[in-house]
Amino acid sequence: MQTKFGLMTIETQQGIETAIWVDGQVVPFSTFRALEAYKSLDDVLSAWDAAMEPLQRAAGEVAEGRCAHQVLDPDAIAIRAPHTPKQVFCTGANYRQHVVDIVTHRFADRYSKEGLSDDEIRAKIQDMMDERARSGTPYIFTRIQSSYAGPFDDITLPPFAEQPDWEAELALVFKRGGQNIDRRNAMDHVAGYLVVNDITSRDQIFTADPKDLGADWLHAKNSPGFFPMGPMIVPAQFVEDPHNLKIELKLNGKIMQDARTDDMIFDIPHQIEVLSKYARIMAGDLLATGSPSGNGTSHNRYLRPGDVMEVTIEGLGTQRSCCV
Repeated sequence: MQTKFGLMTIETQQGIETAIWVDGQVVPFSTFRALEAYKSLDDVLSAWDAAMEPLQRAAGEVAEGRCAHQVLDPDAIAIRAPHTPKQVFCTGANYRQHVVDIVTHRFADRYSKEGLSDDEIRAKIQDMMDERARSGTPYIFTRIQSSYAGPFDDITLPPFAEQPDWEAELALVFKRGGQNIDRRNAMDHVAGYLVVNDITSRDQIFTADPKDLGADWLHAKNSPGFFPMGPMIVPAQFVEDPHNLKIELKLNGKIMQDARTDDMIFDIPHQIEVLSKYARIMAGDLLATGSPSGNGTSHNRYLRPGDVMEVTIEGLGTQRSCCV
């Protein structure tokens, strides 16, 4: 039986190190002679299949207590973003209930003028999402590296953002790149999964001049620190079904998002197929697969200095971010 493990990037007094996580225990790669060649998670991801055997042996040693003297004190380490992807892709508007909430909020006045009740409006949008699932295409955009953050970093809210919002998401990391990947083989390219928070300044989405040009993701999503990642990457073999995981986001201890990944409009193989049609995926790239309902727009509550977000995905850990 395989021992479940996760992969981390940590900072100690000795500097930045790569580490393995097993049942709450964190042990640096430098403990294991077979892992010394992997100086970063980029090295692991670029040789993923070959790295799995020594990683599994190392995880077994930790689980058996053979590395007890090398387990790091949690108070003596800082957990950083697992790695720095060359490219991050994000699938937007990919959870049914999330899209229903956003469209209902954005076009409430228009539908009300048509004489539709709230229930009729939501039913109309549900029908639109059903049709989109049958014949539509995932909506994918990119993020820039300066927006990345670690899982416990503070998040600075920019002064121009009046509606900074949260979006807890399941993300995947690629072990193998490619282009024109068939959805039937798409999951063979996935190394593992992790927690991300796709923070968005709602009021900045449609600020381009002219507005008809569409969404402005530079203004809305790419402020420094607006994309916390981690705490770890969990290999795909330890995630039985990525389409049936619980996602939860708490704001100051109150649950705001509470859903499962089975509410995706487009599943992960479909997303990878479409992404790879238009972009060349590289090993180590990351794809965030969309956020469920319960963001600030639906609660009419946006982020403020002093707010604390905790994002948990079943089996992948928890990240905690304080807004400043």
